[in-house]
Amino acid sequence: MDLTLLTSPELIHLNTTFASREQAIAFLAQRLDQQGILNHAQDFLHAVSERETEGPTALGEGLAVPHGKSASVKRAAFALATLRQPLLWQGVDGDEPVNMIFLLAIPEAEAGSTHMQLLTALTTRLVDDETRAALLAARDAQEVLTLLREEAAPEIDDPQALPEETPLVVCVTACPAGIAHTYMAAEYLEKAAKKLGIRVHVEKQGANGIEDPITAAQCCRAVACVFAAEVAVKDSQRFDGIPCIKVPVAEPIRRAEAVLRQALAMQRKPGETLGPAPVKPPENSVKADLKQALLSGISFAVPMIVAGGSVLAVTVLIAQLFGWQELYAQKESWLWMYRQLGGGMLGILMVPVLSAYTAYSLADKPALTPGFAAGLCANMIGAGFLGGVAGGLIAGYVMRWMKKHVRLSASFNGFLMFYLYPVFGTLITGSIMLFVIGEPVALLNSSLTVWLNGLSGSNAIVLGALIAFMCSFDLGGPVNKAAYAFCLGAMANGVYGPYAIFGATKMVSAFTVTASTVLAPHLFKSFEVETGKSTWLLGLAGITEGAIPMAIEDPLRVIGSFLTGSVVTGAIVGAAGIGLSTPGAGIFSLFLLHDGGLGGWQAAAVWLGAALAGTVISTLVLLSWRGYAVRRGQFSGDAPSS
Repeated sequence: MDLTLLTSPELIHLNTTFASREQAIAFLAQRLDQQGILNHAQDFLHAVSERETEGPTALGEGLAVPHGKSASVKRAAFALATLRQPLLWQGVDGDEPVNMIFLLAIPEAEAGSTHMQLLTALTTRLVDDETRAALLAARDAQEVLTLLREEAAPEIDDPQALPEETPLVVCVTACPAGIAHTYMAAEYLEKAAKKLGIRVHVEKQGANGIEDPITAAQCCRAVACVFAAEVAVKDSQRFDGIPCIKVPVAEPIRRAEAVLRQALAMQRKPGETLGPAPVKPPENSVKADLKQALLSGISFAVPMIVAGGSVLAVTVLIAQLFGWQELYAQKESWLWMYRQLGGGMLGILMVPVLSAYTAYSLADKPALTPGFAAGLCANMIGAGFLGGVAGGLIAGYVMRWMKKHVRLSASFNGFLMFYLYPVFGTLITGSIMLFVIGEPVALLNSSLTVWLNGLSGSNAIVLGALIAFMCSFDLGGPVNKAAYAFCLGAMANGVYGPYAIFGATKMVSAFTVTASTVLAPHLFKSFEVETGKSTWLLGLAGITEGAIPMAIEDPLRVIGSFLTGSVVTGAIVGAAGIGLSTPGAGIFSLFLLHDGGLGGWQAAAVWLGAALAGTVISTLVLLSWRGYAVRRGQFSGDAPSS
């Protein structure tokens, strides 16, 4: 791929300085918009912000690659900034300094094609130390374009030309998002192998599925194996018998040669073939195991939650709009069947899926059946979301122990995999869940549910204010996501108040941006006024990220104003006892509320009224605070007053 076709001199900015990650992204997005690449800059910024909350985009070596896939992008492109002073950016192991930022804009229709090709081309080019250094030292945009246009220098050592006896190391790379780190790690391993004069074959388990799969013949020839992964490696039983090391996906990016040397130090003897018992790989720490297991389980469960909630929401809306409540309640009617489909995904399948894939992360395919069984046990005894997590961990560790200690000769592998493991794994896991661990977890779960359901008066007000504060604190960031996870967990246990609070509060920040810029445009900059023209629509959809550009420009006054009104909204909804059991419905939540004894119309009026009351308070605080700052010369708006 010719990278220069996806950028231009106007999109390249050298030796810049930014105060924050958000400011850098907003600046580069604005440049993409000015070049006619975006239909709607705010929609694109929202897509980038969502991706930033999903996982790290700093790739090591001072490089960050934020990206957004959105229908508002007309054509694939990227903007580049090199930094005079390094900027802290979220990486795999926490914040790390970056001095080069590539912001990728990808049309939604090209998410699985151009997106992957562009990331692969970038990582391939930037894996070279000299290329990165030259880019940082570039004096103008044309010099950067020349560097990006250059093809990688041909390698002198062709792996296929190496002698047959050259050691072969097979590697698997995988990261939670399945995109950048997966391919960066692969590139560094291949580059290090050439320096060491050995063969490697790297299988990428990314967003596009398994790429460059390792064959059975390569497994037979391999002297060692490297798993550079943050999530469960698919079909890892293929590597049984091969000495294996497990490292975080970022490790090869930092020290690929050391990783391969460590693998070679464990290699099989020449001519040694796969035996029935695998060579014991170094154990992950319990903390790393738990992190990987929970990450894998939740990543499979979240689509189930979204799909089930959306199907249920559509069904309820149809019944409400057309007055088909009787049809909705009539068993085996078409509307009742859709209701059962959405409700079944949330109420029956969600916990078993969470449990099964938590177990899968710990012990691969043999753990899936016991994991599903553990989730069903959690449903049977009322252990809920907490029981699903506990059951998945139990199933995973039980099957890990069985795989290690219960082995048969190769001729009985079919019996082992299709009868012994699933049957005995299910019996052991099910027994532990039903008669040992499950009941205490169910008691804890029910106690939490009773406590939440029993909140009233000042307690409900405090809970509402706290959830609302977290929702508006960072507008879709980690604190916001923590509140979201708590509300979903409560919803899974049949407690619907927290999500009603969260859903109402999500509108406050977006409505405030629009209201304040309409009422007093002279207090704001031109881009803030432009932002305000569309954020009210994002607020109706329950999207908080539309307010980020204004918050970046003036964080203390803007976020402070949002929080003031938000806690009032949360307190009102909490005190009213209103519930919401359907995630992601936005303003249509008005038709889906649990009225808490108020009646449907009254509950809807209180819920929306709380959001509007919070908006009024936030708007007044923002206008007063910003007006004072303008009069004192601490801030200056450049938009004309209307």
